[in-house]
Amino acid sequence: MSESQTNARRWVDHLEDEDLAFIKRFVLASGSLKELAQAYGISYPTVRLRLDRLIEKIKLWDSQEISSEFEKVLRVQYAEGKIDMGTVKTLLAAHKRELGDRHDQTNTES
Repeated sequence: MSESQTNARRWVDHLEDEDLAFIKRFVLASGSLKELAQAYGISYPTVRLRLDRLIEKIKLWDSQEISSEFEKVLRVQYAEGKIDMGTVKTLLAAHKRELGDRHDQTNTES
């Protein structure tokens, strides 16, 4: 199995059933956002926003630059519109401080 197949499977594993159903409908609609909006009974801008959020989630889960699972989860929550960027920054800073404190404790115990 190639590395790209392994990476592709990772991001897919993180998507919710609702996201996978959206992707399936998108493909079956040949990528037509207008047709997708009609199928869901929602406006084109709403479909566009949903697609943009899904794209961001996929990029985050597939990212090699962000190694922290905690940071990826936070950023996905932001991409889904569940939390604001201020909250992301606050929680990331607290997490990094906590990791630094643990690292410092380990070094003083050695």
